[in-house]
Amino acid sequence: MVRLIPEEPRFTTTSEQEVWERLRAGLGADDVLIANFRLTDQDKDHEADLIVLMPEAGVLVLEVKGGSVWHDEGGWWVRRSGKDEPTWPVDQARDAKHALRRYVEQDPRWGSRGHVAWSHGVVLPYSVLGNDFSVPELPRWAFHDKHDQVELEQRVRDNGWGLAHDHPTPNHDDIDLIVEILSGRLHTAYDVNAEAAERSARADRLTQEQDIILKVTRLLRRVEVRGGAGSGKTVLALQQAKELTRGTSERKAQRVALLCYSIGLAEFLKRQVSTWPRNHRPAYVGTFEDFGGQWGAPKGSREDSHFWEVTLPTVMGDLAEHLPEGHRYDAVIVDEAQDFADSWWRPVLKSLRDEVEGGLYVYSDENQRIFARFGRPPVALVPLVLDHNLRNTKQIHGAFGPLAPSRMYAQGGDGPAVRFVPCSSDEAIGHADDEVERLLVEGWSHGNIALITTGHRHPMHADATERHGQLGYWRTFWEGDDVFYGHVLGCKGLERSAVVLCVNESGGRDRARERLYVGMSRATDLLTVVGDPDVVRRVAGDEVAKRLGIC
Repeated sequence: MVRLIPEEPRFTTTSEQEVWERLRAGLGADDVLIANFRLTDQDKDHEADLIVLMPEAGVLVLEVKGGSVWHDEGGWWVRRSGKDEPTWPVDQARDAKHALRRYVEQDPRWGSRGHVAWSHGVVLPYSVLGNDFSVPELPRWAFHDKHDQVELEQRVRDNGWGLAHDHPTPNHDDIDLIVEILSGRLHTAYDVNAEAAERSARADRLTQEQDIILKVTRLLRRVEVRGGAGSGKTVLALQQAKELTRGTSERKAQRVALLCYSIGLAEFLKRQVSTWPRNHRPAYVGTFEDFGGQWGAPKGSREDSHFWEVTLPTVMGDLAEHLPEGHRYDAVIVDEAQDFADSWWRPVLKSLRDEVEGGLYVYSDENQRIFARFGRPPVALVPLVLDHNLRNTKQIHGAFGPLAPSRMYAQGGDGPAVRFVPCSSDEAIGHADDEVERLLVEGWSHGNIALITTGHRHPMHADATERHGQLGYWRTFWEGDDVFYGHVLGCKGLERSAVVLCVNESGGRDRARERLYVGMSRATDLLTVVGDPDVVRRVAGDEVAKRLGIC
C-alpha cells in the first residue's frame, strides 16, 4: 500500500478527499502520498493539496478544484455560493512546486544531488474540459477532469514524466530524503521538563484562597499562616513582603525583614527579591544567623547546639536592644517558622520599632519540624490556614498525604505515577544513582533532578559542600545546571521537578516520619522512593506503604 503522510488527513473539501482516496487505492507500495502540505517562504504562504512522490517517475504537486470550474478569455473561474469567482489552479500548483523544490534543494541534507524531476498538475474531479481543451500554461494531459478519474493513477505517473524537463527522475533514496526534509529538521519530542515548567508557573500564581489571606493580613499585625507542604506558603510570604515594603493606599511603605533558617531557602528568597523593582525589595532577606550578623553577632558551627540555642540568640537579643531607630523594622516575616527555637524570638521581636504593635507574620508547617527545636513566638497570633496543595501533582500528594497532620486538597494537576524501588538501606544510594540515570535517559534535564537522602549524605553532596562551602553549595541548587544532591534536613521550602528520595537509614532516629514527609513532598512532578520496604512501612505507616505499592 502507498505510504500516506499523514495516515488520516483531515480535508476541508469532499473533492480533495475523493481524489486522495483514489490515489491511495491506485498508487504502489514504493510511492508516497502527502496531503494538505503547507509551506511558508519569504514570498508567501503556499499550500499543496496533494504531493505524489514516485520513484523513477517524479514528484508531482497537484491542485484539486471541486465544483464547477471552467476557463474562458477571462481566465479560470469557479462558482461558489451562487457567485462566479476567479481562480488560478495552474498558478497555485506551479508556485507550490517551485517553493517545495527550493526548500528541499536548499536543505544541507540534499547536498550535491542536483535537480530531479518535479512537476505539477490540476485535478478537476467534477468538471469536464473535453479532449480538445488546450491552454498555453499547462498541457491537457496535466489536467485531470471528471472523465480522467478512472485512470488517475496512471495519469499522474505520465504527468510526472511528461513535465520532467530533461531532469533525472528521483530514485528510492531521493524520495526517502525528500520526505525526510519535508517532515522538518531536528524534530522535537515530548518534553517532561516543559510540563513541569507549566505546572510550576501555575503554582507560582496566587490562588483565590491565598489572595483572601493576603487581604486579611493587611488588616492584622500578628498572624500565623499554617499550611502543609506544597500549599504555597513561601509564594505568599514573598508577596506579603513585597506589598508591605511598597505600601498601599491604606498603609504606608514599611521597613521589612524576611527571615528563614535554611541557607538554601534564603538563597531562593534573595534570588526572587533581586528581580523586583528596588522600591519593592525588603530591607533584609536571609537567614536568622545573618540577621544577627548584620549587627555584629558572631558565627558558629552548625554542629554546636549550645551556640544556636543559647549563645547566638542571647547575643542577638542584646544587640537588638540597642539598635538605632533607622536599623529597626516595622514588620518581620518568618518563613518555615517551625525551624525557630524559643530563644530566637526575643531578637526578632526586639528588632521591631514597636515590640508590642509591630508586624509579625509567621509561616509554618508543624509536620516539617525535623529539628529538635520546639519554639513558638511568645505573642498572640491570629491563625490562618492554607489547606490546598498547589505544588505537587495529585499522584505525589496522594502518596505523602497520609503523613500530613491535617486534610489537604490536591490541586496540582496530574503527573506520572510515584515509583518505589525496593532494596536494603545499605544498597539504597547505589539504586538511587541508577534511578537518576534512568531519569536522564527519559529526558529529564540535569537541573530538574534532585537526589535527597534521609540518612547519611550522598558522596556527591559531601564533595560539593567541601569544594564550594555551604553558601556555594546551595547556589548550585538554584543555578540548576546539574543534578542536585541534598539531605532532607536542608531541603525544606525547596523543590525540584523530579526527586529520587533515598531512604538510606533504619528509621529508628527521632522524627523519621517528618523526614519522610519532607523528602517525599520535595518532588513537584515525579517522585521515586528508594529504600527498604519494611523501613518505609514502619516509619510512614500502612496507608503510605500501600500507596507506594508496597505489599
